[in-house]
Amino acid sequence: MDSIKNAIKDYFTQKDFKKRLILMLVGVFLMGFFLSFLIEVDLGTDPCTFMNLTISRRLGILLGTWQLALNTVLFIFVIIWGRKYIGLGTIANMVFVGYIADFFCFVWSKTIPERFFTVFPSRAIIFVIALFCFIVAVSFYINAAMGVAPYDAMPQIISDKVLKKVKFTYIRMAYDFLVIIVGVLFGGTPNIGIVLMALFLGPVITVVGKKLNDYIFHL
Repeated sequence: MDSIKNAIKDYFTQKDFKKRLILMLVGVFLMGFFLSFLIEVDLGTDPCTFMNLTISRRLGILLGTWQLALNTVLFIFVIIWGRKYIGLGTIANMVFVGYIADFFCFVWSKTIPERFFTVFPSRAIIFVIALFCFIVAVSFYINAAMGVAPYDAMPQIISDKVLKKVKFTYIRMAYDFLVIIVGVLFGGTPNIGIVLMALFLGPVITVVGKKLNDYIFHL
């Protein structure tokens, strides 16, 4: 019990805690906000959103509700095998990103004419801007280093516990493509944007995150 109390105390007294907390919360909000634009223009999302959006629509429930349910199940595995990946950011990501995206999708449906999301060139412009901002938002979240979503912790656990000799990049790519396949099995239709994100989104986020940390965050 004392070890748990000490671990909790250490977590909340870590260096730059307030700065990291604010950065994480801003990142989570902006991830959901810009994800709503990516969903609306339908030119590609990250593999996780593609699968979750497909399944939630098949079940007739909100994206946020399905995403929370899935992450809650995965969270059990993370508690057992990957507790080092758990933090306040884990809870914030699994609870809020999906619902924030749902909320703003609703807002856009009431305020922005549909043609802006379905007709070029506005569709492409919105996609490019939203994707860039989404990458920056994820970089905020990662630089905060306050835990990762259960979905993202799973390939880390597989790398740590099972496929120790396989490069993590390959594990992550295989994991993302497996998720795309699951989405297809539930009736989703992947486009080139989703495939490209499975291949390049992770490395791009890493590069952007490093640059932001070097020149702005200094964490």
